[in-house]
Amino acid sequence: MRNIWYLMLLAAVSGCGNETQVTQPTESLTHRKPNPRYQVVNLSATLGGKISVGTSINNRDWVAGFSNQSGDATVHAALWRHGSILDLGTLGGPNSNVQWPGQNDRGMIVGIAEIGRMDPLKENWSCSAFFPSVTHHICRGFVWQHGVMKRLPTLGGNHGFATGVNNRGQVVGWAETRVHDPTCNAPQVLQFRAVMWVPKKDLKRELPPLRGDSTSAATAINDRGQVVGISGDCDVAVGQLSARHAVLWDHGRAKDIGNLGGEAWHTPMAINERGDIVGFSNPAGVPGIDFAPHAFLWTKRHGIQDLGKFPGDDFSQAFAINEHRQVVGRSCGPGGCRAFLWQDGVMRDLNQLIGPRYPNVLTAARDINDAGKITGNFVKQSNGKILPFVATPVHGHHAVEALTSPQP
Repeated sequence: MRNIWYLMLLAAVSGCGNETQVTQPTESLTHRKPNPRYQVVNLSATLGGKISVGTSINNRDWVAGFSNQSGDATVHAALWRHGSILDLGTLGGPNSNVQWPGQNDRGMIVGIAEIGRMDPLKENWSCSAFFPSVTHHICRGFVWQHGVMKRLPTLGGNHGFATGVNNRGQVVGWAETRVHDPTCNAPQVLQFRAVMWVPKKDLKRELPPLRGDSTSAATAINDRGQVVGISGDCDVAVGQLSARHAVLWDHGRAKDIGNLGGEAWHTPMAINERGDIVGFSNPAGVPGIDFAPHAFLWTKRHGIQDLGKFPGDDFSQAFAINEHRQVVGRSCGPGGCRAFLWQDGVMRDLNQLIGPRYPNVLTAARDINDAGKITGNFVKQSNGKILPFVATPVHGHHAVEALTSPQP
């Protein structure tokens, strides 16, 4: 499973113990409205490589993500604002990345970055799945603010990973302990646990797994301090059976929110201020650790709902949700991936909601802010490059203009 996420991104170019409640979208969530329309702006500034992706957009319209360096052998965390790109750098090693919707509205960005020191255990660790190659440099979660990148501490082990930050400055992710965990699969050795850091106070707090599980990892946090993530085996430290259970930590207590019926890959990706959760989960019938999930939405009232996928596709993933319960993600099949917007009970192809003269294909929608602006990535048809975009909702006669005007 080495570099599964990076390989899936390239592929897009070429083409449990608790009772689970699975429901379809209900009328309370499906107030029918006209299809939204969007104006797309391409973010063409890169760090020199062929792959750049926007994974996060905050309410200030900052877009964070990653961009490959020239030659595509390394990738750096990046920030797009005011029409330009800023290289966030690394912690001394070759690679860094903002892979989750990892920024708040106060200028804090979180992600992963390699340091100069090599891993004495030669683990692949979670970070390597999001870098072009396995370097065996130690990887740490980072916080970037005011032009400075700072590393986050681990729980005694070598590696760490940061995914989300709220407007209170609380950061979540996961980090290794010193425990040699028998549920790990080689080359992974050390156990890891979900962590909440408060960098300004130099505090960290371990978020335990569900009873009977070995490891945990946190993927997102809201301003109420509710945290979502996974609980399961150590495995290879990238999804699979590490995600036996999808978890909500509310005031530090872990709750299994259920799944879609499979054995693995039950992964929350985002939580809004209402406590609504989105992510992806293998449905019943998918064997073992095979990757064939469906996007899901979990609400306190309705439990977990399968959002489905586009007809003919193999899997779907929900990556983000805003305060208006708009969900974005991607649906992928033999022909490649397409960005989707789910709202009012319907999954829509974002490519069908923009101007017909737009020449490119939006392959993934990675985040959506409270104004409904979406970022993600598209494939530029003229040269095959993967680049970020921002799609802005338009209304009235502006919607007509968006449907007819050519895009760069």
